[in-house]
Amino acid sequence: MATTIVSSASGLLAMLNESHPMLKFNALSKLNNLVDNFWPEISTSVPVIESLYEDEGFDQRQRQLAALVVSKVFYYLGELNDSLSYALGAGSLFDVSEDSDYVHTLLAKAIDEYASLKSKAAESSDDSVKVDPRLEAIVERMLDKCIMDGKYQQAMGTAIECRRLDKLEEAITKSDNVHGTLSYCIYVSHSFVNLREYRQEVLRLLVKVFQKLPSPDYLSICQCLMFLDEPEGVASILEKLLRSENKDDALLAFQIAFDLVENEHQAFLINVRDRLSPPKSQPSESAQPKASDPAPDASASGPDDVQMADNDSASNVNVPEDPSETLYAERLNKLKGILSGETSIKLTLQFLFSHNKSDLLILKTIKQSVEMRNSVCHSATIYANAIMHAGTTVDTFLRENLDWLSRATNWAKFSATAGLGVIHRGHLQQGRSLMAPYLPQGGSGGGGSPYSEGGALYALGLIHANHGEGIKQFLRDSMRTTTVEVIQHGACLGLGLAALGTADQAIYDEIKSVLFTDSAVAGEAAGISLGLLMVGTATEKASEMLGYAHETQHEKIIRGLALGIALTVYGREEEADTLIEQLTRDQDPILRYGGMYALALAYSGTANNKAIRQLLHFAVSDVSDDVRRTAVLALGFVLYSDPEQTPRIVSLLSESYNPHVRYGAALAVGISCAGTGLSEAISLLEPLTSDVVDFVRQGALIAMAMVMVQISEASDARVGTFRRQLEKIILDKHEDTMSKMGAILASGILDAGGRNVTIRLLSKTKHDKVTAVVGLAVFSQFWYWYPLIYFISLSFSPTAFIGLNYDLKAPKFEFLSHAKPSLFEYPKPTTVPTTTSAVKLPTAVLSTSAKAKARAKKAEDQKANAEKSSGADSSSVASGAGKGKASTEKDGESMQVEKVDGPSEKKSEPEPSFEILTNPARVVPAQEKYIKFLQDSRYVPVKLAPSGFVLLKDLRPTEPEVFALTDTPSSTTTSTAGGSATAQQSSASAMAVDEEPQPPQPFEYSS
Repeated sequence: MATTIVSSASGLLAMLNESHPMLKFNALSKLNNLVDNFWPEISTSVPVIESLYEDEGFDQRQRQLAALVVSKVFYYLGELNDSLSYALGAGSLFDVSEDSDYVHTLLAKAIDEYASLKSKAAESSDDSVKVDPRLEAIVERMLDKCIMDGKYQQAMGTAIECRRLDKLEEAITKSDNVHGTLSYCIYVSHSFVNLREYRQEVLRLLVKVFQKLPSPDYLSICQCLMFLDEPEGVASILEKLLRSENKDDALLAFQIAFDLVENEHQAFLINVRDRLSPPKSQPSESAQPKASDPAPDASASGPDDVQMADNDSASNVNVPEDPSETLYAERLNKLKGILSGETSIKLTLQFLFSHNKSDLLILKTIKQSVEMRNSVCHSATIYANAIMHAGTTVDTFLRENLDWLSRATNWAKFSATAGLGVIHRGHLQQGRSLMAPYLPQGGSGGGGSPYSEGGALYALGLIHANHGEGIKQFLRDSMRTTTVEVIQHGACLGLGLAALGTADQAIYDEIKSVLFTDSAVAGEAAGISLGLLMVGTATEKASEMLGYAHETQHEKIIRGLALGIALTVYGREEEADTLIEQLTRDQDPILRYGGMYALALAYSGTANNKAIRQLLHFAVSDVSDDVRRTAVLALGFVLYSDPEQTPRIVSLLSESYNPHVRYGAALAVGISCAGTGLSEAISLLEPLTSDVVDFVRQGALIAMAMVMVQISEASDARVGTFRRQLEKIILDKHEDTMSKMGAILASGILDAGGRNVTIRLLSKTKHDKVTAVVGLAVFSQFWYWYPLIYFISLSFSPTAFIGLNYDLKAPKFEFLSHAKPSLFEYPKPTTVPTTTSAVKLPTAVLSTSAKAKARAKKAEDQKANAEKSSGADSSSVASGAGKGKASTEKDGESMQVEKVDGPSEKKSEPEPSFEILTNPARVVPAQEKYIKFLQDSRYVPVKLAPSGFVLLKDLRPTEPEVFALTDTPSSTTTSTAGGSATAQQSSASAMAVDEEPQPPQPFEYSS
């Protein structure tokens, strides 16, 4: 039977005017099938079909069919609002499962409409916003269909967008992989939910769902609870795990604690620690304080060490015979050590010291090329040394150049002393004794330079940053007992760092009294310090600070307060809008500048469109260059969770006619793409490193170093080019001071922390690292005040895999990095191994003819060496090639020789496609995806993690263990260049002397 081809809908449209309902219904059914092809013709009769829909005498189903036909016609006419309203009238005839463009488009429209109505309803407390029940029905049908079809992620995304937490819960619980779905949901809520309050609702629901599971994922629950700021919940989970008889549960509790510590939220961690109940013992009164005693973990000086050891033994003594309580007490001690940050800081310190690979020849080159008359570059070299050795406790360069260092005067002396705080960062036990030679000497007036005394107090803050319980009191006393503004400046900065985010009222009042002295120098530091103390508290004290900023005449104080006010609203998103509005509308450009920082910090890492729009508006429209520069720079903070976007957003600004805007664009890219080695970021910064304006070149060089930190030349050849460019700028006598300073700082940042740290603003669980973000925000203020450069050390994160057993010691075991060793190796040393001059030649000479001669000579030497060593060396070289950079540090020299001698061997032997690493090992961020655990390994991680602190289950507990990190730097250094604590102290005192201009002092000290 031949099918009839319909060429027109006019006959069917004529039937709509018939009086019999069945004829009209038949016509509508046929039109519904033909509407895709004949909608232009049908559109002329839309009023007729609409009247059928509105005719109440018409059958319900026939009216719905009329609505569906009209909806489709309006869809083709591009009138989506009308199309949707008629689709709602079509009721169940609008089939959400139909796979057509019409249905997909209208569903998207319906979801958008519904989501915006639900958001408005949530925002306005009254019930003025009504949601059409028919619209709700369509969205529900679609959600049910997604859940039925197993499209759980789609259902969850839609449910979150539509604020349907009931459907979200249903989608999670019905999914086949609940753990996977939950982690996806956490990711979605952090990445796409813009309102902080609503995000907290979603996370509360997730915690509820997590806790109902037969095997709850405590790691994720605790991360959610931390975000919700609910320390009680975390404490009860940790206590439950500690009291478990299963050893693995205790390991999990330790792992949770390490993960929480990584987010650097000091006040929250203290709250969790204080809520852990002490072991049940007979003398409960005496036991209670003991359990919470390791609080002053980070005690500053030696004597406190003894006191802490006493606490530990005491808490064990007081516990009764009940073995379960004894076990709990022992585990609790370990957990409190982790939560206080003491354990992770100690292990990090050991790692950075033992793996230190900083290259002193680079610093030597810088020092020789810097003219002594140029104090800016002299200071920059001191900054570069501190950054290069941050956290390693190695101050060799300073001790070898005491005479050169002693030429620093005034604020340069302040900075030189404060640099020790960066080098010894985290040396909580010896911190105070290390700085003792410089600290104000009580009531005796000290007799030292106020600049080095102020610098020493600042250094103490840097050593104890975010872990200042043991040093806060000393810094408060120092601040209170002096009227010298330089010392007050150092004490304020130190106290702000030590008490970061604790919002301690007593400390607030003391810093405020320094602020009210109206001294420009001390007031600037006090303003920043108040912000550090109150970071993220969104306190009403911000308005008090703003009031004083309006009263004072000192530009420095206003600038300090502007940054301090911005710090108080860190992470508060829309809660900060009123304050941001106040600051950004202020007539004073310095306060508008503070408003840019407030926007940056309130919306840090959210990639919030509203914040980006506001910042871009100020970047192109404000009359003040300062405000424009900061507005562009602030984009880096808002976008660091999505670094790929930044180069695209600021690419036009980086070509602006205004050098301040170009500088801001460079730093924005540096901040948000730090440590990523992102190709687009490097491409954007390259032209800026040879900009016509000196300070733009400075910003671009610093930003480029931030992006390239820990990226090897093998993975991006431009890293080598950049290193050579820095050397060229530093050696060039005619280069501007500003860009030379940028090149010196960039050299320090590239090799930061002995080449074992990166700049990381997000923890592995994708939470902001508070200290790191705050550190970079204050660092970016160095434009006005160079000593703030040291704040960059707060953003350094060690790139280490440190596996720990139940006793929190690092056992030796091997794991695999499934990538070519050269991709992630340390940069080739410019230092030359001192064994033979033959090895020195090829590295030093660069011309091609000399290279050829050197190669020939090297070949002869190799033959001679091979005969001498009868193959013993060759076997060690082979094992070195297998182990790569993970061979223990004692092999450092042979490794270097191998690298220099290597080319001739490498031609014949292909590079291995993997390397075996030994715990603890350096694992750079780009390498994390290649890390694999060996199948027959004795140790298995509690949580699969490619880096950071990882707790290990021991599968063969009866066998003896071999440990990797056994000593703390203070004891290991006795035999090395690093110097023991006492050696460091004596060197410090020697240096203190050489710094002092008065002649009598040196003899007193050195005798």
